[in-house]
Amino acid sequence: MKVVKFGGSSLATGEQFNKVVSIIDDDSDRKVVVTSAPGKRFDGDVKVTDLLIKYAEAVLDKKEYSDIVNDILSRYAEISDYFELDDSTIDSIKQKLDSLATTKFSDDDHLMAAFKAHGEYLNAILLAAVLNSEGIKAKFLDPKDAGFLVGGEPNNADVLEDTYLNLSKYKFGDERIVFPGFFGYSENGSIYTFTRGGSDITGAILSRGFKADLYENFTDVDAIYVANNHVVKDPVAIQKMSYREMRELSYAGFSVFQDEAIIPAVQGQVPVNVKNTNNPSAPGTLIVPEQFLFNPANPITGIASSKRFSALYLHRYLLNKEVGFTLQLLKIFYRYGISYEHMPSGIDDLTIIFDRSKLSKTTIKNLCNDIKETLNPDYMEWIDDYAIIMVVGEGIAHTVDTMGKIIDSLTQNNIAIHMINQGASRISIMIGTRLKDADKAVRHIYDTFFNNDDDEV
Repeated sequence: MKVVKFGGSSLATGEQFNKVVSIIDDDSDRKVVVTSAPGKRFDGDVKVTDLLIKYAEAVLDKKEYSDIVNDILSRYAEISDYFELDDSTIDSIKQKLDSLATTKFSDDDHLMAAFKAHGEYLNAILLAAVLNSEGIKAKFLDPKDAGFLVGGEPNNADVLEDTYLNLSKYKFGDERIVFPGFFGYSENGSIYTFTRGGSDITGAILSRGFKADLYENFTDVDAIYVANNHVVKDPVAIQKMSYREMRELSYAGFSVFQDEAIIPAVQGQVPVNVKNTNNPSAPGTLIVPEQFLFNPANPITGIASSKRFSALYLHRYLLNKEVGFTLQLLKIFYRYGISYEHMPSGIDDLTIIFDRSKLSKTTIKNLCNDIKETLNPDYMEWIDDYAIIMVVGEGIAHTVDTMGKIIDSLTQNNIAIHMINQGASRISIMIGTRLKDADKAVRHIYDTFFNNDDDEV
């Protein structure tokens, strides 16, 4: 049995819906279908989720919202008309949209979560109707009826373990199940949404809960590639990679598959196949447990870069002999509610790397002042000119010259290395460079290991 998830671009128009119908019909093992909200139809278009947020904001601000509701409804009506559905489906969608504005919620966060979730909710209802109209027996399954329980916060949900028990008890019939992504229900019956990539998360949870043989994640690219195609021209496609390779690469900028979304699939040991709705015959990229990877042809699976980091450099003579220095530093971070990403060190030096997107200028200024007053370093510098390159591959642990080749590829091209660190898993090498050198570094490392060869990994 397969769980299959379709992204927003795959469900944005009638034409795209038609492709999805064909993909589902092509494989009887595709028993569970997870929907996203309709995405952009063209450059400059607006996602339905963004329209629902505008609708929620208008209700909260007590402003006129009828035009927004009409815009949302027209997106679903366009698809309904494409398949010449009877009026009952679109009438039901209109009623559910209208009722949102008059429903009482406990607070603004709960209201926003409920409004946002309706993009997926209504699209699942619509897809089930389309499938039935095309002769494919289908059933819309509300997450509440499936026992899809979540906790956390209304707009930042976490799945509860009871969900997996509830899903394991579900009895499948001969119909396809259409399940809305992105949200679940709290134990008191409120709608809670996941963060970004929420439909990916739903698909992974269902894959584990239903004990699927495969989780197919359909998007708008043929595969995951060794490097960003905006940085490297025509990069090699990855045929197969491990869960932990995907996690490492997602952390540093791979954006095809949301990194947190894979965790339930990892827990359930369900392989994930990233495929293209617009080219479903392409094999895509298979993400598997690491024990299923044997003798990779290349030690490197992927190269990613991220420019969202900053670093704090501290120098203090005899730092290695000073007991409690790091503890005091961590206490300062704790007071500010700050987590750090990495902390490479030397005998007199310490570099702490942060996700800059989580820090305001005021926080940085106050943090640095506190560190100066509390720890009195001999020298301290905040560095915004910082990027991280992640070189990842299960084969790295089994080769002796990978690190040397990476260093040579950078130094021979006049790229300064600010930091280099091999992870404890031995499958990733992290390199710190200047921002302006990040893309160039990725290209030179790629050329060293792949030589612009067009063969797949």
